[in-house]
Amino acid sequence: MNKMRYFIVDAFADKPFGGNPAGVVLLRDDPFPDEGLMVQIAAELRYSETAFVRQLSPTEYHVRYFTPKAEVELCGHATIATFSLLHSLGLASGRCLCHTLAGDLCIEVGESVMMQMATPRIVKTINDTDEIYRALGLDGHRPELPVQVAYSGLSDIIIPIPDVDILNNLHPDMEAVSALTAKHEAVSFHVFALATDALTPFHIPTFMAYVRDFAPLYGIPEESATGTANAALTHYLAVNNVIPNQGDFAFLQGETMGRPSIVATRITPGGTLYVGGTAVIVGEGKIL
Repeated sequence: MNKMRYFIVDAFADKPFGGNPAGVVLLRDDPFPDEGLMVQIAAELRYSETAFVRQLSPTEYHVRYFTPKAEVELCGHATIATFSLLHSLGLASGRCLCHTLAGDLCIEVGESVMMQMATPRIVKTINDTDEIYRALGLDGHRPELPVQVAYSGLSDIIIPIPDVDILNNLHPDMEAVSALTAKHEAVSFHVFALATDALTPFHIPTFMAYVRDFAPLYGIPEESATGTANAALTHYLAVNNVIPNQGDFAFLQGETMGRPSIVATRITPGGTLYVGGTAVIVGEGKIL
């Protein structure tokens, strides 16, 4: 217990109080605490996710992720926070291996962190979209792009919106969003509007799209940066021929929350999907 240090890290940010905050509990080579205790610590820190990290070797780590309610398989922003912290402390650099419940992931660690995602796929297309858009307050909307559940470690419902003004003024019915998220066995409504000059296929702007993410089913009404969901969105855009099937992309999230976040993604020539960015340590302490 004396070795349990915790940190507050803003992921997908280049200055404090931007991006998405995560708790990171550094265990070094000590075993994981009791699962119930990890839930209690996550609840005390009050962030959407807290990562507990054990170092197995100079380049190998085991990370577990907890919301204030339960353990989850993977969390993108908490992973970026974790390895940015490890790099800042001189504990990680270069190509590292991260063991998670979602599988073993390759992490490229430097001034920015890029995290390999699970093999992405389109889980299904939602043909009856009326109840999806009704839950967002857009009754009767008919999108040009499909509404699909996409997976990149977690499943998210990817939902296109006509423009950024409509996106920024959404007022979702959180009960309906929760029910539909559960119905489609997903984590969130990941809602996006393409940047204006991204409407021509393969014309990549500074930001590919503006996004908002709603996950009330898991106690998160809205999240300011979501690594896994933006990775899923990247795969969705490639599958639907909005972007090429390789290259570097970026998404802007969190503006409506006052925490603008830049989420970078990459599709390698071999089709491997990465997500990442920079992070800032804003606080630390000790679990007593």
